[in-house]
Amino acid sequence: MMSPAPASRPNSVTLRFLAAPMDVGVAGTVSAGTVLEWVDKAAYAAAVGWSTSYCVTAYVGNIRFEDPISSGDLVEVTASVVYTGSTSMHIRTEVSFSDPRELRPTMSTTCLVIFVAVDENGKPTAVPNYVPESLREIELRNNALARIEIRNQIVASMKDQVYSNAGTAERVVLRFMAAPTDVNWGGKVHGGIVMKWIDEAAALCASRYCGQDTVAVFSGGIRFYRPLFIGDLVEVEARLVYTGTKGMHIAVHARSGNPKTREMNLTTYCLTIMVTRDETGTAVPVKPWVPVSEEDHRLHDHALELLTIRANAPGGYTPTHLVHEPDSTATAGESAK
Repeated sequence: MMSPAPASRPNSVTLRFLAAPMDVGVAGTVSAGTVLEWVDKAAYAAAVGWSTSYCVTAYVGNIRFEDPISSGDLVEVTASVVYTGSTSMHIRTEVSFSDPRELRPTMSTTCLVIFVAVDENGKPTAVPNYVPESLREIELRNNALARIEIRNQIVASMKDQVYSNAGTAERVVLRFMAAPTDVNWGGKVHGGIVMKWIDEAAALCASRYCGQDTVAVFSGGIRFYRPLFIGDLVEVEARLVYTGTKGMHIAVHARSGNPKTREMNLTTYCLTIMVTRDETGTAVPVKPWVPVSEEDHRLHDHALELLTIRANAPGGYTPTHLVHEPDSTATAGESAK
């Protein structure tokens, strides 16, 4: 077992800034992808500060986007190491924001990000052991431990799924080259950039389905399988797999490969829930999607299975349209979707 880190080593980092006009998406508020990029940067800073080595994003847990961030809002992202494995760091991030001109209450959202420390050869390397001291630190550590089995179930469920041309649901594929401006401190594409691409693909898929602008209200199970390199050909595929009363569940796969070959490898996968809102910012109902093919039905059931698994996580929630369905007692943050 690793020895505890020196008492002087910080386990928490806070980034503060004003949301800029270029952070705003087509819906008029800061996009979920940008928020995820901020989360990844803060968590990276906390991971590097704790491990004193280069780190890579391995997993981003459930995050709800309940209140929109506007241009000019004062944003604060705090990332704290709450649990360490032999080479991994579980980092709790909290995003808070407020309008400094109106002094309205600060709103916030949280999620858990897992980073792995790696050496100069890209191999996992040991990290100092984090030992919680206060009651609050112990509570956060226990919450992180409780999510490990939930995360394993989600990963296993996602891994078993096959996405092919047999599906009939709305589907979009974005293709482009990973640019030098996407690079992180280790010379690879930043995990936050990949999550931004995922959000863009999910928004396009949902908008094509419902015919309106859409925004993300939840993203979860974001797993990073392998690094994505500058100069790679990138393919981000988004597919509708389930509709609730208001939410459109979009499965997104990011793949990459050397443009000189035809081989593409899965780099990242997640499921995002999108909604469309009226002029008051309230999510409105969407037309239900009805599965047609065998693959449609399988992926539809897969989405329901993920909802059920996430309902057992700390803070799990059951969407109102599933409350009376005996085999679907779930959700991952699709409030009233």
